[in-house]
Amino acid sequence: MEDIKFNHTLPIQLRFNDVDKFGHVNNTVYFSFYDLGKTEYFASVCPHVDWQKDGIVVVHIEANFLAQIYGSDHIAVQTAVTQIGTKSFHLAQRVIDIETQEVKCICTSVMVAYDLSKHESKPLTEEWIEAICKYEGRDLRKK
Repeated sequence: MEDIKFNHTLPIQLRFNDVDKFGHVNNTVYFSFYDLGKTEYFASVCPHVDWQKDGIVVVHIEANFLAQIYGSDHIAVQTAVTQIGTKSFHLAQRVIDIETQEVKCICTSVMVAYDLSKHESKPLTEEWIEAICKYEGRDLRKK
């Protein structure tokens, strides 16, 4: 994941209920950080996102927890699309300490475009594919 350039960074405000009785952020909470990062990424990068019609669903997710996050830490989630298929795309995400740049957790996932009215997967629009490739600075289409 070191070779991935993360153009999208979203600062995260830690909440009181994110921290467990051991004084650190519970590992289940990280996935809500990743959800926030994904949602903000697509809302800001892809044109004409209509969350009433356009779904993006997780079909695979994997996380490696590298260091603890404490309630007093200042963190952000970074998101990058690394590969685009017809209906799916791969995401790389990480949670970092804003002040030290220490990587706290890394996550990879496979996402699928989903038609919320038909309840089925659908192809990514060419408009979205082009916007993502432009934002990431390279052609990400599967060859």
